[in-house]
Amino acid sequence: MKTSDFYFDLPQELIAQDPLEDRSSSRLLVMDKETGERKHRIFRDIRNFLKPGDCLVINDTKVIPARLIGAKKDTGAQIEFLLLKRKENDIWETLVKPGRKCRVGAQVVFGEGDLEAEVIEVLPDGNRLVQFHYEGIFEEVLDRLGQMPLPPYITHKLQDKNRYQTVYAKYEGSAAAPTAGLHFTKELMEEIEAMGVKIARVTLHVGLGTFRPVKVDNVLEHHMHSEFYQVSEEAANLINETKKAGGRIISVGTTSTRTLESVALEDGTIVPGSGNTEIFIYPGYRFKAIDCLITNFHLPESTLLMLVSALAGKDHIMEAYEEAVANRYRFFSFGDAMFLTNDITEE
Repeated sequence: MKTSDFYFDLPQELIAQDPLEDRSSSRLLVMDKETGERKHRIFRDIRNFLKPGDCLVINDTKVIPARLIGAKKDTGAQIEFLLLKRKENDIWETLVKPGRKCRVGAQVVFGEGDLEAEVIEVLPDGNRLVQFHYEGIFEEVLDRLGQMPLPPYITHKLQDKNRYQTVYAKYEGSAAAPTAGLHFTKELMEEIEAMGVKIARVTLHVGLGTFRPVKVDNVLEHHMHSEFYQVSEEAANLINETKKAGGRIISVGTTSTRTLESVALEDGTIVPGSGNTEIFIYPGYRFKAIDCLITNFHLPESTLLMLVSALAGKDHIMEAYEEAVANRYRFFSFGDAMFLTNDITEE
């Protein structure tokens, strides 16, 4: 299986640069994952394809404003930090640009000196371990000084920080949003629950590795990035009960999918717990936990495109993407959505 098998031609202007004013007014391409049959709808029409007894699984991670612009204490040179992972208390693993100016011992000041950082270690992959110094509560300082770490293909400045957050975001820790969830409004979530659809919450903190291109020709040689997940007993019970009662498990996003497939036993039973997952899902994979998937349109040759191809078949997915391009769908984080389902009839 070659990486190039997952290439498609995407015109630059179809990469969505700004979120829509109304989250639920984005477009929705509904596809039968068995037959490839497709329908074009608006996202809020997702209600018509859900049934009482289904369980929607959402990722309630919260993106932190992890991008910090500062100046070196000795030279005043501009330095950009991207917080990747909290190691302990005030020590973070960070991506630093330009790295050559930030050797061990380098000190960087942010804002009016409200936040200072010292590089304490250079890791083998070039990332830095950084110790922060500040007064007060770190999260509040970060909220004041930090910017949302938007994906590299988004060049516009985000006017409202909350638009790169799902309406149900709760636990801070992500460097990127679980973007399939961005289409839901509070009202839509309430309507879906009122229909008799259960909502299960899991947490997976999305890392920047989600944007890392696949650099090997042979898909099987790609090494997946690691991300922290947590599945509560309550969520596991809700999902397991749904399965027993014959309801469908509908995953909102590839992050919820990777979480569930990481904790599922062979028979599909979800085991509660937390840990780090490096699960890599590509065609040939046998899904144990999920039945259907709500997802955005992904980058050519990406691991996420491979994941959706594993669920609905590569040929069906590539045909759907071709149709989406022809119909001027909006792509990537702020773009439109797909619903890969086993039943395309509308209620």
